[in-house]
Amino acid sequence: MSNSTPSATNATFRSAFILLIMLFFMWGFITSLNDILIPHLKAVFDLNYTQAMLVQFCFFGSYFIMSIPAGRIIEKVGYSKGIVIGLVVMGLGCLLFYPASILVYYPLFLFALFVMASGITMLQVAANPFVAAVGPPETASSRLNLSQGFNSLAHTIAPAFGTFLILTDKSEDLAIRAQAVQLPYIGLAVALLLIAGLFAWVKLPSIQHNANSEVSLNDTIWQHRNLTFGVLAIFLYVGIEVSIGGFLVNFFGESHIAGMPEEIAGNYVSYYWGGAMVGRFIGSALLQRMRTERLLVISSIGALSLVGITLFTSGYIAMGAILLVGLFNSVMFPNIFTLAIKGLGKFTSRGSGLLVMAIVGGAIIPVVQGLLADQFGVQASFAIGLICYGYVLFYALKGYKAQ
Repeated sequence: MSNSTPSATNATFRSAFILLIMLFFMWGFITSLNDILIPHLKAVFDLNYTQAMLVQFCFFGSYFIMSIPAGRIIEKVGYSKGIVIGLVVMGLGCLLFYPASILVYYPLFLFALFVMASGITMLQVAANPFVAAVGPPETASSRLNLSQGFNSLAHTIAPAFGTFLILTDKSEDLAIRAQAVQLPYIGLAVALLLIAGLFAWVKLPSIQHNANSEVSLNDTIWQHRNLTFGVLAIFLYVGIEVSIGGFLVNFFGESHIAGMPEEIAGNYVSYYWGGAMVGRFIGSALLQRMRTERLLVISSIGALSLVGITLFTSGYIAMGAILLVGLFNSVMFPNIFTLAIKGLGKFTSRGSGLLVMAIVGGAIIPVVQGLLADQFGVQASFAIGLICYGYVLFYALKGYKAQ
């Protein structure tokens, strides 16, 4: 490395960064497809809402179960090989959709989702440090924001893709309808394995282990109130964001909302995630003139208000309100994350790991909302959003303060 010219080093970093953006796009695309998979499997297997939300439970549960093992694997094999392993595991998970659709067996679909998400967890652990490292430290935040922008782009286009290939199949034969997932997920498996081969072939720049990651966890880390409250804020925020996305198709199909068939309603899910993409860029600009906690207050109040409108109105007003929640969701994760790790010092790396594990909220909250939907109806189930966004508002006002 010492003999490399600055221009050669910069070119290597740029090439690595372009490859890494592909990873953010792919895992965003696959994650967003769950919003289409939920109503599809619900219809095929005649599931209630609680059973259908096991899709998100198995998918996001892997973040909690696999984060620590993924970190240990990467410590042994390195970041580059860790990325390759993550891509291969994702590809295998996608391939499992084929036997699941042939056997028409719901537990096998859930296992496939868990395997696929385990690979994504590996990528999450490996790719974020890589993005921060492939370039000057002072522009690391900019690179991470750009990478997340491509992740949001994937979230925006995936529902339309999935709707066209999956929800448009209205065959009376449930076995044939179950097989509608074969083409998209086998196609994704091929793409993932090709990208894995590319990463195995290309020599990526090496990055150094952060010494902070070797700090042993003890009670001291829990003395940071902004972190402990922040872990719960991430849990609830991710949970409600994922849960809302998973209920949109069925909500828009309600007769007093829009009465849309699935093949039309699925396209509107893109507006929810598209709002998050637009909001990310708006938030990036606003943060240059506004404090992080202030923007978090505004976004949480906006989300709370829109959830309230969704609960107490009907028709296109309720539909538009819940779609606009995506716009206010956009800045919540990075703002909570930034406030939560502030002042952690030597515990920053470990604190970051705890916040990533809190993404398991995406597994728990959808199941809770599913229980509410089964008991009180889909519209009433969105009341859980008042609790989740209410806590985020508390965190933005008081919870983020260290003492």
